[in-house]
Amino acid sequence: MNTARNDKHEEPVEFIRLPEVKKLVGLGTTKIYTMASEGLFPKQVPLGGRAVAWVKSEVLQWNNAQLAAARGQPADSSASK
Repeated sequence: MNTARNDKHEEPVEFIRLPEVKKLVGLGTTKIYTMASEGLFPKQVPLGGRAVAWVKSEVLQWNNAQLAAARGQPADSSASK
């Protein structure tokens, strides 16, 4: 058993399924999976069996990066992918 203490305050990870991802980003299923496989969109996380989900904070960071690029502003350095 790992009894190491994590002193950092970490927010809980919130997983979202494909319908919510599509609603948040305005892209279709094929485009989301294609972009994820090309490294242009956050990758899904396997939950077990055939179920997958995305980390909501990563999807929102991607949204913010897209907005910054459209506005000609530098992307937030904490945004990944």
